[in-house]
Amino acid sequence: MDEKKFFWGNSVSSMQTEGGWDADGKGKSVYDIKPATSNSTDWTVAIDEYHRYNEDFDLMAKAGMNSYRFQISWSRIIPDGDGAINEAGIDYYNDFIDSLKSHGIEPIVCLYHFDMPLNLAEKYNGFISDHVREAFIRFSKIVIKRFSEKVKYWIPFNEQNCTTFEEGFPNSGYLTGDRRIDELYKISTNSLVAYAVIADYVHSFNGLYVGGMVAYQEMYPATVDPNDSMYVRKAMEFINEDFLSFFALGKRSPEVINYIQLMGLQDLNELINSTVIDYPNMKSDFLAFSYYYSLVIDSKRIINNDIPNYYMSESTVKNEMLQASEFGWQIDSVGFRNVITKIFNRYHLPVFPAENGIGAREHWNGNDEINDDYRIKYHEDHINEMMKAIKEDGAKVIGYLGWGLIDIPSSTGNVDKRYGLVYVNRTNHDLKDLKRIPKKSYYWFSEFIHKKNIELAQEGSQYGK
Repeated sequence: MDEKKFFWGNSVSSMQTEGGWDADGKGKSVYDIKPATSNSTDWTVAIDEYHRYNEDFDLMAKAGMNSYRFQISWSRIIPDGDGAINEAGIDYYNDFIDSLKSHGIEPIVCLYHFDMPLNLAEKYNGFISDHVREAFIRFSKIVIKRFSEKVKYWIPFNEQNCTTFEEGFPNSGYLTGDRRIDELYKISTNSLVAYAVIADYVHSFNGLYVGGMVAYQEMYPATVDPNDSMYVRKAMEFINEDFLSFFALGKRSPEVINYIQLMGLQDLNELINSTVIDYPNMKSDFLAFSYYYSLVIDSKRIINNDIPNYYMSESTVKNEMLQASEFGWQIDSVGFRNVITKIFNRYHLPVFPAENGIGAREHWNGNDEINDDYRIKYHEDHINEMMKAIKEDGAKVIGYLGWGLIDIPSSTGNVDKRYGLVYVNRTNHDLKDLKRIPKKSYYWFSEFIHKKNIELAQEGSQYGK
């Protein structure tokens, strides 16, 4: 990796940006059939980046961004998920990547961001199926091979550890069933097998790098009760560290392995062990994570004491020490530093914060600049804490990517929850003109990261000591 280049940029998914849901031979994904509701849009247009990406890349470049983590849509490349290649989809991403590079922006490709091809979800129930796992591996190898000369950095799965808790069912294309814990472990294991095969394949090309990614859930005990600390430790191990350990070391957590054995799912452990043996070059070159907030665990609220994967959703209480966004996510920039330093201390691999941001309701009056000082403060505080992790803690960090730094629909399709430095003129139910309007934070960001680049250069290398 280029130690002299620190990545400042934007991170998105295809369904939240592209639109063009049926353009040029694209097949349907599970998102394409989701209807609009009273507080969400459908997924047919998003911000129409399919047709307007040059405009967006101009804005990124002018803000000083030099990287873009985007997703290559599975159903745009293989419309039914496991059949013929749609060459029009390949051509689209070729042009897309060429435009990025002409703007001086490094392409960072994510291969799966929850938008399972509808055909595979309906026929096989998504990643619970070995057939779907193998179809995804095939798709990934096709994409990696086609773009290996243009794309150096690869992330097989967005927030892959989300397959270990409740979100794992909808995120994996699981449409029908009882949502049993053994099914969740089958889904997460299939994703790890796919990751190992894909990462090993990435390393068969000279100069390509791969990173596993988690949604890092920073947690604190509610009290000094030892049970609170024990449940925090256990939840962190099952939800965060298990996957990070696999990405970095090729080994799952001993505690999780023991739990799988106690559930009588030894075949899943055997599948993982055989995969690691068959694909020895699967270890990550960097570890990526998303981070938006922290949470507090109160052990007295935990009902399913025997299912650590669900502790987080069962036991969360308000942290009285922190402020929250208007959507209830508690803002914790110090937690961001702690996450960076903990990951680097434990795994000794470069760390890549690949999503970070704050959602807020905003309205443009058609004339005046949007004053989003709360967003400036959020990013300023988090970036400053990241700098402390680098300069004071000795962590190696390769970049900072904000989430959706041009407004996009949220993960639930709510356009009102805006993360961007740039406003997109549309609402949930009115597309308007989709005009891009820089906010106050856009101009701040450009100046701020220029100052941080000077500080990073003084460290002797652009991503740490």
